[in-house]
Amino acid sequence: MSDLIAKTAIDRRMAEILTPVIEGMGFEVVRIRLMGGKTKTLQVMAERPEGGIEVDECAEISGAISAVLDVEDPLEEAYTLEVSSPGIDRPLTRLKDFETFEGYEAKVETTEMIDGRRRFKGVLAGVEGDEVLLNLDEDGETVTVGLHYDWLSDAKLVLTDDLIKEMLKSRKAAGIVDETKFDDIEEVTSKAED
Repeated sequence: MSDLIAKTAIDRRMAEILTPVIEGMGFEVVRIRLMGGKTKTLQVMAERPEGGIEVDECAEISGAISAVLDVEDPLEEAYTLEVSSPGIDRPLTRLKDFETFEGYEAKVETTEMIDGRRRFKGVLAGVEGDEVLLNLDEDGETVTVGLHYDWLSDAKLVLTDDLIKEMLKSRKAAGIVDETKFDDIEEVTSKAED
């Protein structure tokens, strides 16, 4: 399992327990993280294989994995379970994510220093073998770098207008978006610009 999906030992243990349940329901795990705080939060991001997930589907997954966690009881302290979609500025955790979102801007971090840096921001240029290709803007010139998938410690899409438009377009095409719900938002936005 990739570090991008489950980073720490406890994340990996949770992934071992939860992945079969989630996949058995016809969904894919995007990321599992146990996050700190007074009460820990177990964050599970999932989606359908073709992308997207609905609120009621998150609720179904939540119910199923709660039942498994009650039996397995891997966490000693109290925690809150949060099942969600990956969101628009989503984490990129699987090799296929880097292909799917080719052409969009992303921030990528590596575990080791590469050419004196660990953080890269550029446009995803697809996948070649086990390398993620990224077009970087170096002093006005585009340079393509290949980063081995195994080198990556963190990767996510950058929230841009293009990305938001594309997501809305694909949700509308899938019949998910009711445009009338966005009328109020547009009015608020235009007032803020005055």
